[in-house]
Amino acid sequence: MPDDPPGTLPDASPGTLPGGASFAVPPLTRDIPLLALPRLTPAATAVARPPPFRARGPGIGWPDGGRARGASLDVPPLTRDIPLLARVLSGLTPAATAVARPPPFRGPGGRTVSRRPGPPVRCRSDRLPPRRPPMTSDPTLAELAGRVAADRDRPAYGHDALITCDRLVRVFTADGVEVQALQGLDLLVREGELMALVGASGSGKSTLMNILAGLDTPTAGAARVAGRDLLTMTARDRLAYRREVVGFVWQQTSRNLLPYLTSAQNVALPMQLAGRRGDRARSGRRARAERALELLELLEVADCRDRRPHQMSGGQQQRVAIAVALAGDPSVLLADEPTGELDSHTAEQIFAAFRTANERLGTTIVIVTHDQAVAGEVRRTVAIRDGRTSTEVLRRSEVDAATGHETVVAREYAMLDRAGRLQLPAEYTKALNMRDRVALELEPDHIAVRPDDSEGR
Repeated sequence: MPDDPPGTLPDASPGTLPGGASFAVPPLTRDIPLLALPRLTPAATAVARPPPFRARGPGIGWPDGGRARGASLDVPPLTRDIPLLARVLSGLTPAATAVARPPPFRGPGGRTVSRRPGPPVRCRSDRLPPRRPPMTSDPTLAELAGRVAADRDRPAYGHDALITCDRLVRVFTADGVEVQALQGLDLLVREGELMALVGASGSGKSTLMNILAGLDTPTAGAARVAGRDLLTMTARDRLAYRREVVGFVWQQTSRNLLPYLTSAQNVALPMQLAGRRGDRARSGRRARAERALELLELLEVADCRDRRPHQMSGGQQQRVAIAVALAGDPSVLLADEPTGELDSHTAEQIFAAFRTANERLGTTIVIVTHDQAVAGEVRRTVAIRDGRTSTEVLRRSEVDAATGHETVVAREYAMLDRAGRLQLPAEYTKALNMRDRVALELEPDHIAVRPDDSEGR
């Protein structure tokens, strides 16, 4: 009787039952009588289990085409009866399924039933459960290497900005009590911008200005202005930084001008202290006097050049103070509440002076104020709340094609920091009674933020 090829099961073969009844045993039924015939009568399943199979010596066929080289092993009945199915479903090793063919099938009374070779039996993969996709939380080594390479090639945060604040932190300690003025603030200011920082008292805006002016050092984070790292500068570097890179205008006019010098002398003093600085230098008394007069004329206070501070009004003093801050040709001009002690009409003149310096000299200007009306005079307004940037208002001009009338359109945006944190406006959260937590839903073109409704379920 020829042996079946390895990896195949025979066709259906006839058999007999007690009493002369005949039946046909399908291949899978014949090989797995206990599993495939649970509902038949005991007579139909009265098939003796073959003895434990032992493979010895060379020439024993393996289902995958290998050879058993003198090995002796006991094969469990289920594995021996369904070698191919067991390998697919249970993932057994080749050694556990090293069975050439089961022994000849014997019916009742020990009568041998002939078997005919049949076509190979293949397990259908569509009947198996689909393989689960790999978990994103368990990436491969190649995926991790790709992420590292992508992060390395990505430009650094704020690489194209003149002022960069990256997760800036400032903590003040007094009598064992810590106060966090800045709590991971992120801010980018491009070269040539005229912008305003607004916020309530204690929000951290003045602390930020002192750090940018080189008067204070942050506790953690990163701060860079015109390529200078404010965290690593020495005392000598800070002195050069305040002379060459930044100009500062204080709210109190007495801090901006020396009372015993005239306006022209106050403007010429920073240039005299700076000395010669390459191509920007203006050596000599005559050159300094000419430069001081140019700045005073630009800010429309040339008639005050020979006056001392007590001989000028508050608005004139502030415009002269702006000229003093611009005398060193700084990259950045910082102003802390420059209109806090002025009336609304004079405040408009001061902002007109800032716009003139920005447009004519190209100086980047950052103004700190708590007056929303003043903040409306600039194109970009950033609000600071609880030591972080919360919202940003951008303004642009639109011209009506029909009438030619120009209008200023303002739009408010929420700030998304590098950690993915977002501060929602207080009036929005109060209107929808949002507290503690919210529900997020990702849509094709936006993210929906909804109030928590778990308590009502």
